[in-house]
Amino acid sequence: MLALRALALSQFRSHRKLDMPLDPRPVAIWGPNGAGKTNLLEAVSLLSPGRGLRRAAADDMGRQSEGVGWRIRATLNSRGQLHELETGALPGSSRSVSIDGKTAPQLALGRLARVVWLVPNMDRLWTESAEGRRRFLDRMVLSFEPRHGEIVLAYEKAMRDRNRLLKDMVRDAGWYAALEAGMAEAGAEITRNRLAALARIADAQNDATTAFPAAQLTLSPGGDSGTLFEAAEALAHALAEGRPQDMRAGRTLLGPHRDDLSAIYTAKGLPARDCSTGEQKALLLSLVLSNARALAQDFGAPPLLLLDEVSAHLDASRRAALYDEICALGAQAWLTGTGAEFFAELGTRAQALVVSEQDGLSAVTYQEACGP
Repeated sequence: MLALRALALSQFRSHRKLDMPLDPRPVAIWGPNGAGKTNLLEAVSLLSPGRGLRRAAADDMGRQSEGVGWRIRATLNSRGQLHELETGALPGSSRSVSIDGKTAPQLALGRLARVVWLVPNMDRLWTESAEGRRRFLDRMVLSFEPRHGEIVLAYEKAMRDRNRLLKDMVRDAGWYAALEAGMAEAGAEITRNRLAALARIADAQNDATTAFPAAQLTLSPGGDSGTLFEAAEALAHALAEGRPQDMRAGRTLLGPHRDDLSAIYTAKGLPARDCSTGEQKALLLSLVLSNARALAQDFGAPPLLLLDEVSAHLDASRRAALYDEICALGAQAWLTGTGAEFFAELGTRAQALVVSEQDGLSAVTYQEACGP
């Protein structure tokens, strides 16, 4: 089991103060737009490594009018063990983390909790830039391998330093060698992690009986090399060979930062980018559910699922199918919508938080069930 048993917020976004007991069931959250529903999901997303579902800076999460910083506290049941998690930031400071009263790195959160989310800005995933698809893929990878975020940061830092040399037209090979060695080690590991995650997602889709369509996912190499670099030696050689071209461009033109994720709607043989809006949403939900099924096997418990405004895009039958799959999986899913009617199919299988806005602040009330 992986579930929050309590959540407390202090000066976080529109929530001045919240202290809410919870049980392991899914959490349905409804209220008008702008009331603060997504802020609750963002708070839960910060109980995992990284910048959360909005990718916001720490200073942007607190209530600016208060100027005292923000704090999130949670009691987490992680595979039968209760842990006290706390994260927050003072103004002008980076985010801190403590676990059971002891300061800890963000990476340690990934050992206790896995969090997977789907938010409205992902609806355009298949039609917009490759950067968003890489970020989506890396979030899936991070759910399987918490170290992946640090590896990506190491690669990007080395690449920025290399790009600086390229822009300055530095030609001394010695300056590049160490940076390229670091890029190659991290870059090859990034590629291997991505391919391993895609294999786990594919297995989870193949083994599932689900109302949601399967997607065939492919990682494609970016740049002119046409190669996915799984070996550090091959990537280091390609970087060294590509210096003249990179110098003309003023940036690194090959590597995992250029790779792209594509999807085929399996039943129709249709690229996801050519599917209808509803089909694209169903494909995304299918991938999130497959990610959760794979994690339930690998981690020993399904992840916390954060599904923002997904119910409004589903008809009643598919909405009921989604809720049935979540409950069968045993996941504590956090779902938002504008009204109670979007959660009627959950009934007593879920607890509810009703969010309203009062004088610019969020007010939250707890209900034992979604139904009467």
